[in-house]
Amino acid sequence: MSNDSPRVTVLMPVYNNERYLPASVESILNQTYRDFEFIIVDDGSSDGSLQLLERYAEEDSRIRLSSRPNTGYTIALNEGLRVARGEFIARMDADDIAAPDRFRKQVQYLDDHPDCVVVGGNVLLIDCDGDPIREMCLGYTHEEIDNAHMLGQGGALIHPAVMIRKWGFDRVGEFREDYECAEDLDIFLRLAEVGKVANVPEVVLQYRQHLSSIGYSRADEQQRYTVCAVRDAHERRGIPLPHDWKYPIQGKVSAASSYRKWVWWALSGRNVPTARKYAVKAVLREPYRVESWRTLYCAMRGY
Repeated sequence: MSNDSPRVTVLMPVYNNERYLPASVESILNQTYRDFEFIIVDDGSSDGSLQLLERYAEEDSRIRLSSRPNTGYTIALNEGLRVARGEFIARMDADDIAAPDRFRKQVQYLDDHPDCVVVGGNVLLIDCDGDPIREMCLGYTHEEIDNAHMLGQGGALIHPAVMIRKWGFDRVGEFREDYECAEDLDIFLRLAEVGKVANVPEVVLQYRQHLSSIGYSRADEQQRYTVCAVRDAHERRGIPLPHDWKYPIQGKVSAASSYRKWVWWALSGRNVPTARKYAVKAVLREPYRVESWRTLYCAMRGY
């Protein structure tokens, strides 16, 4: 690594995210920590994403923009990773918003904990309009996070909220392109075998929930690949899976069930207006379901 290389490489794939890009890109460019390059890989967007990114790249020399035909999220990640110059790789997604001091906090944590290979942080869940749903307070120790991952429990590290030491990838390899939709769980399990993983106990990202995100639009694929990643990790580590372990394959997630889930999350976070918004949406989608009316009643009541 040359002396003039930035300490941090921000890695962000983009595919048809024109609506959310300005908030996402500007949250990176306005970080209080300034020593970074911003690698953006446009994965064949067909909306105005590329044109918008080109304007940002003209205005800020830290942006390194590339574009190619659509081949997939994980392939785009690896393409950016191969040209990254930073000591640390900060992940970012094009529909999320980084807290202003995210990089400063994560760089400081990695400097203070040389045995840590991945650090994430708490996230504030927001909806497609930017309205708050709730804060996710995650496990903070290596054991809490890795134990959850070994059982296939996602969310112990939030992929677009993490910062990873570059040498971690040198040790374990790139993102697995055949595990798209669960490439994050797989890489976190592999990285936990060469260093510690952790979260800082502060919000570092506004993490957007919407029906077109992978966790909702491709939930069935994500669940299948989660099982594969967990089995691979147990085999690598020589640890048998618990005899009663069975990851629930739920299939596709309906819009109404997602809305009802967001209602309960928003109520738990005391974000009553958001809860009411999605309770109404759930009733309109599935007026014949008792659960829809129950969530509406609770949302109107406020708890």
